[in-house]
Amino acid sequence: MTVQDIRAFNRFYTNVIGALDYSRHLYAPFTLTESRVLYELAHSPRTDAADLRSELSLDAGYLSRILNRFEQDGLIERAPSQRDPRRRQVTLTVRGRETADLLAERADESVGALLATVPDADRPRLSEALRTVRTILSDGPSPTRPEEVALREPGPGDLGWIVQRNAALYAAEYDFNADYEGLVARIVADFAEDHDPHLERVWIAELDGRPVGCVMCVRDDAPGTARLRLLLVEPDARGLRIGDQLVSAVVEFTRGVGYRDLVLWTNDILGAARRIYQRHGFVLVAEKPHRSFGQDLVGQDWRLDLHGTGE
Repeated sequence: MTVQDIRAFNRFYTNVIGALDYSRHLYAPFTLTESRVLYELAHSPRTDAADLRSELSLDAGYLSRILNRFEQDGLIERAPSQRDPRRRQVTLTVRGRETADLLAERADESVGALLATVPDADRPRLSEALRTVRTILSDGPSPTRPEEVALREPGPGDLGWIVQRNAALYAAEYDFNADYEGLVARIVADFAEDHDPHLERVWIAELDGRPVGCVMCVRDDAPGTARLRLLLVEPDARGLRIGDQLVSAVVEFTRGVGYRDLVLWTNDILGAARRIYQRHGFVLVAEKPHRSFGQDLVGQDWRLDLHGTGE
C-alpha cells in the first residue's frame, strides 16, 4: 500500500459518487459540503455551530457562510443553546427538514442505481470491504449517543434487508438454518402485499445513514390485539438502547391506535430481547419446547396489557 494507491482510489470514488459536481448529480442547488451539513442537522436533535465544526472538520468562516445562506433561505433557525447560552443552537425549519428529506431520497436513489450494477453475490463482499476501510482508517469507534439513532419508515429495499439480516444474524449467532429465513420472508411478504397502514407498521432504526435495526407491528388473529415481530439490532450497534427505542415505538403506536393487547412470540435463548420486553411491562404467559430452524428451542409467548400495568 502506497500514498498513490489511496490517491488513486480517492479519484476513482469521487468520480463514482459524483462528488465533483454534486449539485448536478442530485439535481439540487447544494454542494457536497452543504448537503452534509443538512444531513447532520437532520440526524442530530441538539446541534450548534461548534458541534458541526468539530464533526465535519470545517473552517469556522466557511461554515458560517453556509449557515447564513441556509438561514436566508428559510432552512434553519438559530437560537441560544440550552446547554450553553454562549453557543447558538441550529435547528432545521419545516422547509429545511423537507429539503433534507428530499436530498436523502435522491442520494438513496443514486446509490441504489449504483448498487443495481453489482451482482447479488458480490454485495456482501463489497459491504465487508467498505466496513474494513472505515475501521482501519478511523481512530476507533466514535462514541454514539442513543438520540443519534433515527427511527423511520421502511424505504425501497428495507424489507429485503430485514429478511437478509435476520437470516444472516440468526445463522451466525444461533446456527439457525434456512427454515428461519423462509419464515421471515413469509412474514415480510405478507406485510408488503397486504397491510393496513393505520394499524400495522414497520420501523427501521438508522445510524450514520445505514439501517441497524428493525421491528414490525401487525394485527393478531385475536380481536383488539397487535403482534410485535422481527425485533433485530445489528451487533455493532448494540448497547445504544436501540432495541428499547424500537419496542417503545411499537408500544406507543399500538396504544395510540386503540389496541388492547400487544403480544409476541420468542425463544428462551434470546436473553437480551427478553430483558427488553420485561422492561416494557411484557409478562410471560406460556412456553413450550419445540424443534425449529434446526435447533431444539423453548418458545415463549409474552403479553402486554396496553391499558393496564402489564401484570
